[in-house]
Amino acid sequence: MKLVRAVRRKFGIAVPRMSIRKHVVWYWRWLFMVSAFAVGLALAWWMYDIGSALTGLDHRETRQELTDLRERLSKLQRETGKFEAEAVVARRQVEVEIATQRELAKSAKALQDENARLKEDITFFRNLMSTDSKAGSAVRLYRFKVEHSGFPNEYHYQSLFLQSGKRGQDFQGRVRFLANTLQKGKKIVIPIASAGSNNVLDVALDFKYYQRVEGIFQVAPGTEVKSVEVRVFEKGALQPLFTQTVNIS
Repeated sequence: MKLVRAVRRKFGIAVPRMSIRKHVVWYWRWLFMVSAFAVGLALAWWMYDIGSALTGLDHRETRQELTDLRERLSKLQRETGKFEAEAVVARRQVEVEIATQRELAKSAKALQDENARLKEDITFFRNLMSTDSKAGSAVRLYRFKVEHSGFPNEYHYQSLFLQSGKRGQDFQGRVRFLANTLQKGKKIVIPIASAGSNNVLDVALDFKYYQRVEGIFQVAPGTEVKSVEVRVFEKGALQPLFTQTVNIS
């Protein structure tokens, strides 16, 4: 009985149906899949174009605008580099012109000072020529000027000594300068020393008509120079031949 039932289950009406399928070669399957993918991609791109057109966004115009913007940016960068180079050249030219103007201003100032000095010399020589040669010989301080040298606590002095009257021989001697200063409210007289030296500045005098004496001296910080006293000594003398005080304006 069991055998009969087993045969019926296998070959009877209740047996599952068999389906017969046609065999397809694998490369046809791949070709179909690729074709379907291409069609789907084309459909998606077509839908994207339609969506772009409906929304007013055209990727072709966008790419063209991007290309135009890149070209304009490149052009602006080239122009900027050109302008920067021109600005550097112009800046250098301005610097050269400023330096030239400064040099010209210095030269003009030097010429003005030299012109003023020549005028003083002309006046000096006129006075020298008009001096009575029959009178006795006399040495005097014709001109003396003290001013700041441009550096802190440093002064520049200029003096001109003249021998007037009968000039039988050269005058030989020395000159000493003393500064009347104000230090912390106290009046102090100090010998003028040459710049960078603590020695008293005695300058030798040896001339028949005139002699210029000029130089630079320094004082301690906080010292105010009010006037300068000039003492002229004959050669070998201990007492001054004459003393003259010049105020500093």
